[in-house]
Amino acid sequence: MSWSEYLALRKGRLLWQRIATVPGAIIGLFGGASYFASLEMDPAKPIMGLDPFMFYGGCTAGCMALGGVLGPSMGSALWRLKSRSVVRSFDARDANFFRRIEKYRADASLASNSTTGQMPDYYGEKIGSLHQYRTWLRDQGKFKRRHEFTD
Repeated sequence: MSWSEYLALRKGRLLWQRIATVPGAIIGLFGGASYFASLEMDPAKPIMGLDPFMFYGGCTAGCMALGGVLGPSMGSALWRLKSRSVVRSFDARDANFFRRIEKYRADASLASNSTTGQMPDYYGEKIGSLHQYRTWLRDQGKFKRRHEFTD
């Protein structure tokens, strides 16, 4: 698998993960709302010091948040099912990519001592093409050089 193919597949996987966040949150919201609405509540008895309506509303919001957090995992699983033929080579290229990211990224401790600027894309999440990868490498090098001389 070439790097351009890998980066295109990576972008597609990220899209699936992002899109799956919305249905996950909606399912969590409706699931939590239907469950907590079906419970009997006594308005005179507080639950953990809160009005039952407020407590169950908070629990429903928690279910929605949990669905939103689990959505990207489900999206990734669906993407893997859809792309079964390339998963092995994708995983190998992914491991290689992250080894390169670890090797060439600037040290995070430089950013904590910095008042001149933020660290550029520590995990390489914005890399979507070879051109963006080369730009990321240049930005990491500039950040390293700028902070090596100031220390």
